[in-house]
Amino acid sequence: MSEVQKLVKKDFVSDQDIRWCPGCGDYAILNSVQKVFPDLGIPKHQFLIVSGIGCSSRFPYYMNCYGFHSIHGRAPAVATGAKLANPDLSVWVITGDGDAMSIGGNHFIHVLRRNLDMNILLFNNRIYGLTKGQYSPTSEVGKKTVSTPMGSLDHPFNPPSLALGSGGTFVARAVDKELRHLGQIVTEAHNHKGTSFVEIYQNCNIFNDKAFANLTDKETKLTTRIVLEDQKPMIFGPENNLGLILDGFKLKTVELGSSYSADDLLIHNVKDKNLANLISEMTYDNELPVPFGVFYKEDKKTYEDMMLEQIAESILSKGEPDLQKLIDGTEVWTVK
Repeated sequence: MSEVQKLVKKDFVSDQDIRWCPGCGDYAILNSVQKVFPDLGIPKHQFLIVSGIGCSSRFPYYMNCYGFHSIHGRAPAVATGAKLANPDLSVWVITGDGDAMSIGGNHFIHVLRRNLDMNILLFNNRIYGLTKGQYSPTSEVGKKTVSTPMGSLDHPFNPPSLALGSGGTFVARAVDKELRHLGQIVTEAHNHKGTSFVEIYQNCNIFNDKAFANLTDKETKLTTRIVLEDQKPMIFGPENNLGLILDGFKLKTVELGSSYSADDLLIHNVKDKNLANLISEMTYDNELPVPFGVFYKEDKKTYEDMMLEQIAESILSKGEPDLQKLIDGTEVWTVK
C-alpha cells in the first residue's frame, strides 16, 4: 500500500471567489474544515462533499476536492448513492437548518437511521439567509422576520434531539467562532464509524446577527454554555463554580461550595443515550446552560458493510450475477 501524500490546508483551498457576505460565520467553518482535512490521513481524491441548497451549500465550490452541489434537501440521498457505489470515499454532507430540517427532513432522518459511514455538518443560523431572512424550522417562537412580521408561532426543531430520535450514532454540537473546539469535533466525527451528525451554530450577520452572542461573548459564555467531555464532571462557570446534577429525572444547575462539590456532579458518558436525550433538551431550557461537544456516540454496524455482506452471501449461494441474464428474464412475451 502506497504512503498517503502529506497534505496541507492550501491543498483544499479552491480557486473560486467566495460569495458569502463579509463577516458570515461560514468563513470560520470553511477555514476549520480546510485545516482538519489534511490531518485525517486520507488521499485527497477520496474526499467527497455533497451539499443541498442554501448559503452553506456553496461549500463544495470552495473546497479543492470532489464535490456535488445537489438539490434542495436531497444531499443525504445523493451522498448515500455515492457512498454505496464507492464505500472507500470519505463523504461529507453540508447542509443548513432550512435545507435539512424543512424540505430535507425526511432524507435527514432516514440517512441517520440507516447509519452509513458519512458525516453531516448542519450550519444552523436559525434563519433562511439565501432567500433574504424568512423564519426557519429552528427559529425561536416569537421570531419576527419578513415572513413572520408579528412573530413566529412555530415551535422550533431541536436538531440534536431529532438526530437522537432518528437513531443517530454520533451527535455533537459546536459553534463557528470556537475554531479549536470545532476542529476537534469535526475530527471526532470523521473518526466515528457510522453517520456522524454535527450541529454548528453559525452567525448570519445580515439577517439574524448575534443570534448566539450570549454563547460566544466573553462576558457571558462561561455561564450560558457547558462544554462536555467524556468521563468528566459536567462543570462550567467563570471559575468552574457551577455544575449539573440529576434531580429525579431532570438536570439541575447547582453552585459548588458548602452544599455541593465536584464529586456530586453528573459525569458525562457519551455511551449513555438517556443522558444524551436529557443533554439535548437543555438547549431551550433557560435554567440550564446550552451544551456543546459530543452528546452521544454508539458503535453500530454500518449500512454499507451490511450491504457488502449481503452481496457476498448472494454470490456465494447463487454465483456471480449476470446482467444480461437478468435483462432477458425467465419469461418472454411475444407481441403480435
